[in-house]
Amino acid sequence: MIASFAVAALIVLEIIAIWFAWRAVSSSRTSQGAVGWVVFLITAPYLGVPLYLFLGHHKFKDYLIARRDSEEIIEGVQNYKLANAPVSNPDFPVEPFEAISELPAVRGNNMRILIDGAQTFAAIFDALDAAKDYILLQFYIIHDDEIGRELKTHLIAAAKRGVTVRVMFDAVGCVGLPREYHEELRSSGVLAIDPKSTRGPKNRFQLNFRNHRKTVVVDGTVAFTGGLNVGDEYMGKSAKFGAWRDTHVELKGPVVSQLQLIFAEDWHWATGELMVDPLNWEAPHASEDMTGMIVPTGPGDEMETGALFFFSAICAAKERVWIASPYFVPDTDVLTALKHASLRGVDVRILVPEVIDHKIPWLAAFAYFDEIRQAGVKVWRYDEGFMHQKVVLVDESLAAIGTTNMDNRSFRLNFEAMAVMFDSEAAKQTAAFLEKDFARAVKLDKELSEQPRHIRLGAPVARLFSPVL
Repeated sequence: MIASFAVAALIVLEIIAIWFAWRAVSSSRTSQGAVGWVVFLITAPYLGVPLYLFLGHHKFKDYLIARRDSEEIIEGVQNYKLANAPVSNPDFPVEPFEAISELPAVRGNNMRILIDGAQTFAAIFDALDAAKDYILLQFYIIHDDEIGRELKTHLIAAAKRGVTVRVMFDAVGCVGLPREYHEELRSSGVLAIDPKSTRGPKNRFQLNFRNHRKTVVVDGTVAFTGGLNVGDEYMGKSAKFGAWRDTHVELKGPVVSQLQLIFAEDWHWATGELMVDPLNWEAPHASEDMTGMIVPTGPGDEMETGALFFFSAICAAKERVWIASPYFVPDTDVLTALKHASLRGVDVRILVPEVIDHKIPWLAAFAYFDEIRQAGVKVWRYDEGFMHQKVVLVDESLAAIGTTNMDNRSFRLNFEAMAVMFDSEAAKQTAAFLEKDFARAVKLDKELSEQPRHIRLGAPVARLFSPVL
């Protein structure tokens, strides 16, 4: 009897595995991902089926883009493009970035670089305290710790003085955030969305399609984005991670309206509310007059926008490409672009952390290092605490700071956003802080075969999971 039940259960499991394999073939965003899932599901269904439930489903067909749904917003974006067009064309090919973001490069912006948690949250809290009309705030992670409670205090204070405060956070990223935190915000007048009551993935059982964006917009005139979430570890108070190295930016100018539009899209998806009239869409021009744009990417896009962002930046490089990312698990196209750029004589540098926060992607990166180093790419490992910044610098022409990691999860499975400036001064400032980071890093000079045993054995295995890392 027991044997018959076991056989029946195995048959059912195999049928489910075959069905999931078909789903992977028909919906995976890469052929590598499809092949990996099919082999895993068919050969080891007892492991593959549970993991596919967590990590499968590679397209997000139901995500609604507000600017595509609303004729009013489409018309507004066109008028905005004409009103804020650069006086002269940037010394960089902006067309690929405009195509993948469906937004224009615009003039009249400023990007103030904020180094680490103290600078970042001091600037954000000052802006929240100065808000007059509304605050839009979104983080992937918010903790109920010292900095999290300080954020809550500033938001409640703004709501009590009559400011409209809208707050979003991701269900998985904030899985540990107590319900009391939500309820205190809402009882004080803050419009805080409960992730479990919105459309889209709602719980830890669906790890893909996370909203990884970090956005703050105040009165439509100042905005923030970058690598920092809200937690004491981001302030360098974690014994495990030590000094936390991260970068955020404060934005002013018409680019603020673009980041605001991305927030409005996410809000519209979550609630069904289309925020147009309540918001200020006339951000004044900044005196610095940088040409820039927001490049949002995600699994709801028709093209592979996350990977295309990196590919476009790397292919346009003439002198240098410096990339800082906590994870390095690129797809084939981006990997080829990096090697080709280096072979063309471009100074290609990759800055990654020595400290581990997620073991599998950390190990997987070692499986790529030999390949890119053979082409002349330099790999630097930051070892003064954990490095979490997401930065791309190309020549003296492009500086991008935001939320996008250099891995397949950011390329295809999460919603991300990068603030991009096509400006020599922005590039100069970005180069200055990256040079300091390189000075605190160690250049990788060992091949995988020379690494400790756990890395030699673990890296090739971890790379097998690269389509979902």
